[in-house]
Amino acid sequence: MQITTQRLSMCQITEQDWPLFLRLHTESRVIEKCFDQPSDDDIRVKFESRLPNWSVTSGAWLCLVITDVETNTAVGITGFDYDGRSAEVGYLLLPEYFGLGYATESLLGVIAWAMRVHLISVFQGIVTEGNVVSEKVLAKCGFKLDEVIPQAYSIGGVLYADWIYKLNTSSQA
Repeated sequence: MQITTQRLSMCQITEQDWPLFLRLHTESRVIEKCFDQPSDDDIRVKFESRLPNWSVTSGAWLCLVITDVETNTAVGITGFDYDGRSAEVGYLLLPEYFGLGYATESLLGVIAWAMRVHLISVFQGIVTEGNVVSEKVLAKCGFKLDEVIPQAYSIGGVLYADWIYKLNTSSQA
């Protein structure tokens, strides 16, 4: 499977993408507003859970490597977890590619593909309180704040609210 946008190509993660996945889960500028740094063993388990060929009924995360088509450079990962009702989206970009619109472009591409190929119409993004950049990405993609769960998530021993954003494309006729 391959999803393409104007500047990006996205393909399912492979064993060769381990260094990228590891860096995305250990680089402080990437994870500081997302989660505490997991152990290398936990990252490896997460990585391996994303390697099998994905299908809409697999119950696993679809994890796609985002590649800049002009430079053929991997810039991050994106994807979603589909539970049969809605798809929870997620993305992580390397810090040297922050602010270039790649998160928005890749997310729009993934959503369009999921709608066209799998007829998925309901999407959700969960953002940790204070992650203003991710909130802006979701807003640019049409998501609206739906729910705030106070003190839902701990990062560095501090409790933060989860901000749940939703996008229902079936109601956008």
